[in-house]
Amino acid sequence: MYVPLGRSATRVSRLWLGTVNFSGRVPDDEARRLMDAAVDRGVNCVDTADIYGWRVHKGHTEELVGRWLSRRGRRDDVLVATKVGEPMGEGVNDRGLSARHIIASCEASLRRLGVDHIDLYQLHRMDRSARWEEVWQALDQLVASGKVRYVGSSNFAGWHIAGAQEHAARRGSLGLVTEQCLYNLAVRHAELEVLPAARSYGLGVFAWSPLHGGMLGGALRKLAEGTAVKSAQGRAQRMLPRLRESVERYERFCADAGLDPAEAALSWLLSRPGISGAVIGPRDTGQLDSAMRALELELGEREHEELAAVFPPVGAGGEAPEAWQG
Repeated sequence: MYVPLGRSATRVSRLWLGTVNFSGRVPDDEARRLMDAAVDRGVNCVDTADIYGWRVHKGHTEELVGRWLSRRGRRDDVLVATKVGEPMGEGVNDRGLSARHIIASCEASLRRLGVDHIDLYQLHRMDRSARWEEVWQALDQLVASGKVRYVGSSNFAGWHIAGAQEHAARRGSLGLVTEQCLYNLAVRHAELEVLPAARSYGLGVFAWSPLHGGMLGGALRKLAEGTAVKSAQGRAQRMLPRLRESVERYERFCADAGLDPAEAALSWLLSRPGISGAVIGPRDTGQLDSAMRALELELGEREHEELAAVFPPVGAGGEAPEAWQG
């Protein structure tokens, strides 16, 4: 259930409660119930970002998490992970990974969350205009002041991870401890370079969108029944037409094997080499419990082979460059 937070000695649950759907698909009252239920089930990390809650206003979700933390009164039970880098205003400097924006955004996140430190401060995406010397100067300052415990990345390429770690090492810094990337049965590009780079530099990898926006959670059955919510929107809606045949095969495979599609997809992900865990985005406690069951589900060798036939890896499989040389 618990694994090291990447290169650190801190232990974290394999499942993190993601909050991107809060204050939109998940009303605030239900979000508070979900956070309570997740912690009660052993989840000890709540993952958010300064931009989340944009359907109300940017920063709303951090404020919601902050009020929940205050009500619980047990801050040390929960690791708080948030992110920086997305546009937070109209100003020319209200975005990116400049030292100015990183430090100002951290202070704003601390105020919204109502805490004195952030356990994992993640760079939400790469900023090619920011030099690593500047990025690490700001992050080292935040760590030295006690406002940030660890630093992670999100949506980085493998060479971005390498660049970040090499510069951190030259400064004598711990560097990144985690990478949060898009990875699931249907989208396996991370296997080429992100997972190898993370392994080489000791980062824990926590995959986001493990069901690809609900597409791998029985989307076609739900669409036929008229019960689809998330799987009829966004990422799943965009990819489903292209992968419809594969998703049909996947749902038939799960039905024949007596498996819940969402639990099978999450179990597969958690079994992958180099994956520490996943960021889940349940809309209710039923979906949360389904994700918890996936922790106990072990797929057999034959089942893994059938899934690889339905959703094959990129190229010849494995790491780049060999994956391209098949």
